[in-house]
Amino acid sequence: MRFATAAAPTAILALFLTAAPALAQDAAPPPPAAAQAPAGEPTDAELAQFAAAMKTVQSVAATVQNGTPTEDQQAQMAAAVQNSGLAVERFNAISAAVSGDPVLQARAAVAGTTPSAPGSVGASVTDAEAGQFAAAMGEISGIARALNGAQPNAEQQAQMASAITDAGLEIERFNAISAATGQDAHLQARIALAQARVAE
Repeated sequence: MRFATAAAPTAILALFLTAAPALAQDAAPPPPAAAQAPAGEPTDAELAQFAAAMKTVQSVAATVQNGTPTEDQQAQMAAAVQNSGLAVERFNAISAAVSGDPVLQARAAVAGTTPSAPGSVGASVTDAEAGQFAAAMGEISGIARALNGAQPNAEQQAQMASAITDAGLEIERFNAISAATGQDAHLQARIALAQARVAE
């Protein structure tokens, strides 16, 4: 499953953000925040906690009717945040930061996916290769759009091959990574992160 965005529907998230602190007062205090950065850029550990909480928050938000969550739904969302190990305030700060930062969104997506299986192509892809693959795909996508569904001619095939090798990948490695992305959500998220970093 791909973690597309961190934002739940605006009205639901706004209600949750205002209701959650009140609900949190009735709950047990969160675990010590030793691994939490007090402000600023979230750590990878915080993004993993955030992504885990967001899965439940988004699932509950999807069941809200008429734009207003019930007390039970608000409690479920608050519990998901607290169970993640994040303070509600930190969750809210990360949510706000993620919603406005494509690289942070992509980092959260990576943190929210199960790592590639050991020994798989996805597990063997380095960060450099993910960046090279993303760069090559950016070039190839432009060529493919121009084809409008038609088969590439020899010149276009040569342009695609050149885009791959110019990015620093062997064609066989590019094809292996390309084939693996269809079954590996973590690899997809890593490539999306590389694309977001290039677009910065």
